Amino acid sequence: MNEARFSDQLTFASQAAVDERADFITKTYVHLAGAVGAFAALCALFLHPSIDMGRVIAQLALGNGTIGMVVFFGCFMGISWLANSWAMSSASQPLQYAGLSLYVVAQAIFFAPLLFIAHNMVGPEVIPTAGVMTFVVFAGLTLIVFLTRYNFSFLGPALGVVGFAVMAMFLCSMIFGYNLSSLGIWLPAGMVVFAGCYILYDTSNVMHQYRIGQHVAASLALFSSVTLLFYYMVRLVMSLQRND
Repeated sequence: MNEARFSDQLTFASQAAVDERADFITKTYVHLAGAVGAFAALCALFLHPSIDMGRVIAQLALGNGTIGMVVFFGCFMGISWLANSWAMSSASQPLQYAGLSLYVVAQAIFFAPLLFIAHNMVGPEVIPTAGVMTFVVFAGLTLIVFLTRYNFSFLGPALGVVGFAVMAMFLCSMIFGYNLSSLGIWLPAGMVVFAGCYILYDTSNVMHQYRIGQHVAASLALFSSVTLLFYYMVRLVMSLQRND
């Protein structure tokens, strides 16, 4: 049985029996918690002075100028696409877990330069502060979706357009040397709102768009939104600290 035909036989979570839907949602958030825990452990490992991997990754990503940053960002995007395609596989559950695991490792490596700078050059309180803020916002937005049961899938096209525009802006800043720091706290604050909208969208999709059995893919989507929110929470806290 090929992957497409297998996928067609899976039931949407919104149409499944109550116990099946509850089991799917539970599995999704358990896998999300596991991904966040693994990500936090890897980030802590990278920042540990005895390993100092964060410094090494930061030097590799930022020490080679524009070309290094573009290559670093491009590799992350390529690996993210591959990991997501594996996680969406309906034919192989081991491949789904491989995709989620690959994505967690890729995110930890991608975060290493930012977290190294935040911890060593701004203050050790930046990361835990951003982590708490991320958790509070994520929990609040999740409750909104689950309590209202509103379908936020209409946000998809707008998020896609804004996402490509933001990506183009960052690529142009790396290639042509535009100084985005001149935007102050407004850029990270705007990106926090953008990430919050993605959390609404992906949480809604867990209830309305994913099928029973796709809990690994659903957890990866949520994990992607959470890390996006955390990334810009770190940037926001760093900006606020520097303005004090």
